[in-house]
Amino acid sequence: MPDTYAYKVRDRGGNLISGTLVADNEGLVLQRLREQGLTPLEVGKQGRGFNIDLTKKKVKLKELSVFSRQFATMINSGLPILRALSILSDQTNNKELARVLGECRMDIEQGSSLSAAIQKHPKVFNNLFVSMVKSGETGGSLDSVLLRLADMIENEVKLRGKIKSAMTYPIAVVALVSLILSGMLLFVVPQFKSIYTQLGGSLPLPTRVLLMVSDVFKKYWYIVIIAVFGGRFFLRRWKATPAGREAIDAFKLRVPVFGSLFHKTALARFAGTLSMLLRSGVPILQALDIVSDTVNNKVISKAVNDVQASVREGESMAKPLGKHKVFPPMVVQMLAVGEETGQVDVMLEKVSMFYNQEVEASVDALTSLIEPLLIAVIGGAVGAAVIALYMPMFNIIKLIK
Repeated sequence: MPDTYAYKVRDRGGNLISGTLVADNEGLVLQRLREQGLTPLEVGKQGRGFNIDLTKKKVKLKELSVFSRQFATMINSGLPILRALSILSDQTNNKELARVLGECRMDIEQGSSLSAAIQKHPKVFNNLFVSMVKSGETGGSLDSVLLRLADMIENEVKLRGKIKSAMTYPIAVVALVSLILSGMLLFVVPQFKSIYTQLGGSLPLPTRVLLMVSDVFKKYWYIVIIAVFGGRFFLRRWKATPAGREAIDAFKLRVPVFGSLFHKTALARFAGTLSMLLRSGVPILQALDIVSDTVNNKVISKAVNDVQASVREGESMAKPLGKHKVFPPMVVQMLAVGEETGQVDVMLEKVSMFYNQEVEASVDALTSLIEPLLIAVIGGAVGAAVIALYMPMFNIIKLIK
């Protein structure tokens, strides 16, 4: 049975319009509104409030990659940009992306360029994406630029997925062990304490330490919880400051086991992004500025800023890069060769490919190494607690014999 739906939309002039429509479902409402050239913002059954907020859902990297590849295919086939955006807006399942594409289409209809239109939506299209599209518009190679962006985003998604899979298991295991040890300290150890109190006599040092920790944890457990969440809150606040972010990023590059992985990932991102920008015709100073913003590590970003200052004064890129220990000699030498031969983009692409392969190898190695390592650590921690609990029992048995 048809229902009445309330909606909020923007027309081609950017004006906000509210109204109602009778339809069988929300999808038909959205379809009718878009057929009228309107950009839906909110839709919901009348009387229940707007139960769909089309402005809240984030656009995932995977969705942006699919959009870029499909957009490139349509442009390469000779489809006009406005028609392509209309089709992509209608077929996407992400309401936020549909809204953004609709607004971009309206801006282009009013005389704006594609790059200027997407620049108004930095939460979806970052500075790198905008600059690449702008270079594609200028050079008449928008389809090939969009394909490069799609490849880059897909590689980024793949890389993040590998790192996430490598870190998920140890984090889950550590969390589980923390719960087990907390349960022992709160419920198991106090039972043994009452037994040992009745028996009397002196207890071994490990047992006394374990009982003391249990008493403190049982008495002040709420302080432990407050300390954990409070520490997390202040860490986030500190990370939001420039000094805090730089210190945390520097620590991430040095942290045992995972530091090397983070370092190689950052280097692959730096080289790949800079190579793609230069190959697409983005000016070197602008390319370095974009890389500094998108490399996602303040230590490397600071080094890139130094390189940018050097290039602005007419010097090379390799020399200032070599002053920063975060860049291995191989990267510096490859960049120097690229500058000498006029093939900086090619050399950087090779560096990016090398470190992407290194990341994949590191993830595979970590995956095989972490499991036995965690088993040893967990077994040692739980085993030490159990031995500390039963040591007095062993002493009593010896005395009885």
